Amino acid sequence: MERLRVTSSMINSVGYDPTELILEVEFLNGRIYQYLDVSLELYESLMSSSSLGKSFNSLLKNQGFEHRQV
Repeated sequence: MERLRVTSSMINSVGYDPTELILEVEFLNGRIYQYLDVSLELYESLMSSSSLGKSFNSLLKNQGFEHRQV
C-alpha cells in the first residue's frame, strides 16, 4: 500500500485502501500497523486534523479497531 508522509511527532506515514477499508500507519519507530474496517470518513477526518497523533489516539487507538502489525 502506498503511504503519504505526514508531519507528526509519532507517525511517519499513512496509507488508505478504500476498497478494503484498511488504514496503514507507519510509526516513527518503523513499525507498521494496519487498522481494519476504517471508513473513508474516518480516514479523511484523521488526515485533516491539526494533530495527527492526538486524532489517531482518539479516533482509532482508543476505539479498539482490529489491527495487525505488518
